[in-house]
Parts: sequence; C-alpha cells; structure tokens
Amino acid sequence: MVSWCKMKEVQMREVRLGSGTHTVRSHGATVAKTHMHDWLMFVLLVVIEVILYLTPPFYRYVGKDMMTDLRYPLLDNTVPAWAVPMYAVLLPVVIFLVVYYRRRDVYDLHHAILGLLFSILVTAVITDSIKNAVGRPRPDFFWRCFPDGKDVYDHLGNVICHGEKSIIKEGHKSFPSGHTSCSFAGLGFLSLYLSGKLKAFDRKGHVAKLCIVFLPVLAACLVAISRVDDYWHHWQDVFAGGLLGLVVATFCYLQFFPPPYHPQGWGPYAYFQELESRASAQADATVNPLNARPMDSHVENQGDDKNGFLGLNLARDLTTTVEDVESGRR
Repeated sequence: MVSWCKMKEVQMREVRLGSGTHTVRSHGATVAKTHMHDWLMFVLLVVIEVILYLTPPFYRYVGKDMMTDLRYPLLDNTVPAWAVPMYAVLLPVVIFLVVYYRRRDVYDLHHAILGLLFSILVTAVITDSIKNAVGRPRPDFFWRCFPDGKDVYDHLGNVICHGEKSIIKEGHKSFPSGHTSCSFAGLGFLSLYLSGKLKAFDRKGHVAKLCIVFLPVLAACLVAISRVDDYWHHWQDVFAGGLLGLVVATFCYLQFFPPPYHPQGWGPYAYFQELESRASAQADATVNPLNARPMDSHVENQGDDKNGFLGLNLARDLTTTVEDVESGRR
C-alpha cells in the first residue's frame, strides 16, 4: 500500500512539474556543461588508449618446449575488430535513443551514453595496459613467428622470429582478450540498463524480462567463445577479459543509475534530483503553504506495465489519477 501511494504521488508531481520536459533542447547544454570535466577525462583516456595501442608489448621468452601449446593454426577473426564498436557501442546508443524518444529525458540519454563510453574506454585502457605488461603469446604464435614453419632459436633457447613485425607484435597480446573485455563492457552495461528500464526485478515474476536482459550477455559470451575457437586466445584470456568488462560496466553504470533491483532503478539519479529541485522551488514560490508538498527523494516506480511497454512510458492519464487521489477515491 505504501509503495502504491508513493507511485501515485510521483505521478501527481510529474503532472504539476511537467513531465517529459527534460529534452536535449531545454536541458542538453546544462547537462553537458555540468559534466564537462567528465568529457575532458574521456578525451584524455582516448589519448592514453591510442598510446597504449601503439606501444610494443613485452616480448616474453618463448622456448622450443613451449611451442606445443602455441602451434595452433593462424586463422582470421570470426568477429573482426571493426565489428566490436558496432555492437558494443552503436547498438546500445540506438536503444538509448529509443528510450529517449519515448520518455524525453535528456538526463537518462546523456548519462547512459557517458556511462557506456567510460565503460568501454576504461576497460580498453586496463586491457591494453595488461596486454603490454604481460606479453603472453597467442595460441597461434608459432606461425606468426615462423610463417614458413622453420623455427629458429638463439643460444638461450629463445625464438628468433622472421615473420612480419606487426603480426609478431600482435602475437604477444594474448592476455586478456580485448574483444571479450570490450564486449562485456558494452553489452554488460546494456544489460544493466535494460534490467532497470524493464524493471526486471520488480518481484512480479515476469521471466520474459530476464530473457531480454540476458540477450546482450549471451552475445558477449559467444564473442568470447569465438576468440578461443579462432585460436587467438587461451581460455584464461577470455575469462579474465569477460570478468574485467563486467566489473567495469557495473561500476560505470552505478555512477549514474541506481541498482536495477532498486525501486528507482528505472531512472538516473539526476532525474530524481531534478524533480526534487523543481518541487522545492515551486513550494518556495507557492503563496499558500498548504498547497506545497515536500519532494520525496525515494521514488519507487513510475507506473505499472499496463501504462506503457515494460514501464518505459509515464501513466497515460495522469490528470485522472491526480483528481482521483485528491478526491479520496483512490
């Protein structure tokens, strides 16, 4: 009963405050200016990532007796590198835009995009830093080092590679898997976002919501498996990459959104803070103090699923709800 009353109170406030008014045109510049330092840090991380990518890795000792596990064939990628930003960045952004089209909440759009980009970029920086520091050979290292199949070693037993330098360089970047870590960073963030928007943990037992939430994670798992199948990575590489991506995605998501199981999990923190600020401002400007109501910072929900597809819409007839509540009929 308390939760239902809170839900109706939120609907009343959104009517009075003007729900759906936080658009890119009205609040976009303010939101971007507020997070200017975050965007500057994002640019700095891009520069760091470029430097790390160009930096040669540590060339670990590889002896003849180690080649048993490094003689797998050199194959093409099932999932090419250019495809990773397509499904890990562009696909989630498209979904964010669809949600924005339905709700017109620039806070949700901005924070979702910023959180996603940081999730991908922080993961990439950590991944490439570890790659360069560890220098673990890939399972197909033998054919990268000796494309003609004739292996040569120095007096210490270390390899003397005569393959292409760029291919040999890439052969020392096995741990952790970059495809896997970035896939879990982007698609893992999307999974958390969907679980909040769909209210997957609202205790109503809608397993269909969980199926939608698990789809991005399943796609990331398939990408990880392809890296082992293509002999570009050992299983430990993809396991560590997946764990890294999920952890970073969770941290970045929780910077902007409540946990998906939280009653406010469908919206960003900034959205509720804005409602509270506007309610306080209107309360201060009200001549009759009896008409002012304090803003409850603990908002549970924005409506049942019947008011919109999986809770993405506000209530359809909020005016009727307000009149019913005020007249004591509900």
